[in-house]
Amino acid sequence: MTIGALLLSAGILGGVGLGFAVLIALAHRRFYVFEDPRIEAVVGFLPGNNCGACGFPGCRGFGEALVGGATTPATCTVMSPDQREEMAQFLGVDVGSANQRVARLLCAGGRDVAVQEADYVGLGTCAAAAAVASGGKGCTWGCLGLADCERSCDFDAITMNDVGLPVVDPVRCTACGDCVEACPKDLFILMPLAHQLLVQCRNLLDGDAATAVCQVACNGCRRCAADAAPDLITIQSGLAIVDYDRYDLASPDAITRCPTGAIVWITGAQFSEPARVLQGAAP
Repeated sequence: MTIGALLLSAGILGGVGLGFAVLIALAHRRFYVFEDPRIEAVVGFLPGNNCGACGFPGCRGFGEALVGGATTPATCTVMSPDQREEMAQFLGVDVGSANQRVARLLCAGGRDVAVQEADYVGLGTCAAAAAVASGGKGCTWGCLGLADCERSCDFDAITMNDVGLPVVDPVRCTACGDCVEACPKDLFILMPLAHQLLVQCRNLLDGDAATAVCQVACNGCRRCAADAAPDLITIQSGLAIVDYDRYDLASPDAITRCPTGAIVWITGAQFSEPARVLQGAAP
């Protein structure tokens, strides 16, 4: 190959390289997205659990929303109050406020009050038991008590009590929703801690048929609906339903005549032993 050919090849390659460099530079300038350097610092403040309880896709998503002013430090339910204050001072914003939410179980049918029609023998998970004749429980809507929810909780907020019901610690619960996903019976719900009126039942049987399989089942007697504020509670398919859009009308009056203890007024942990006695369940 002659020197001229070599120079020509080098020139062509150099020109192509230069052309690509120019195109890359123009594309970078055209599509460059500025990222506030505070985001990395804010993400460093955050706990890194990526639980999603804040409503954003992980801690980085929450950090970007904080820096962008779309939310407040109080929205993170995992950080301590001191950590939220430190975050607010760093960003120069108010800590803000957020309604604390907590996981509640829509079933009170522990081993002491619910009928077990068959013994389940197999993999010790609720998901496995639910796939085999609904776990053998008389109430096919009820909690199976094999602790899938407890194992799913990264915050140690759930423990199983002596009758096989999960007790959620409101202090530890971040409302991340992992227990909601883990329960094969769809019995967990995330709700504001301030919402104390709860129907602890999903049984759709009517009257005696419901209480025949669980002593604390809702039997659709309508007493709670009559004692509550108008339209706060309705009976649907034999089950009392609370309209939480009207929760400002709620009071403990709704539970006073419930014959089974299916509807309760919760203070603190849902299934602590004193709570079960006060709520009318068999101790």
